[in-house]
Amino acid sequence: MEQIATTWWIWLCLSLVLALIELLVPATVFLGFALGALATAVLVAVLPVSNIPALLAMFALASLIAWLVLRLAFRRQSSGARIVKRDINEG
Repeated sequence: MEQIATTWWIWLCLSLVLALIELLVPATVFLGFALGALATAVLVAVLPVSNIPALLAMFALASLIAWLVLRLAFRRQSSGARIVKRDINEG
């Protein structure tokens, strides 16, 4: 289990799978997890991490931060209906 969790390309594959799930499921939760797995893949590729609980905690923290950033970014977009106050066909 330790060798699987400390391999960077496994985290990259997990990131791609979560991104594909995000495309299929109408929720924005999986995109944060995908970005967290991508950040963990970079971390595992750069630093030799052998502590599995710490690695999973870093994945959870990176996913939470990514989800919060995405929530702030998508909140700015207006998804509500546009209110028309003047008709273009009148006067």
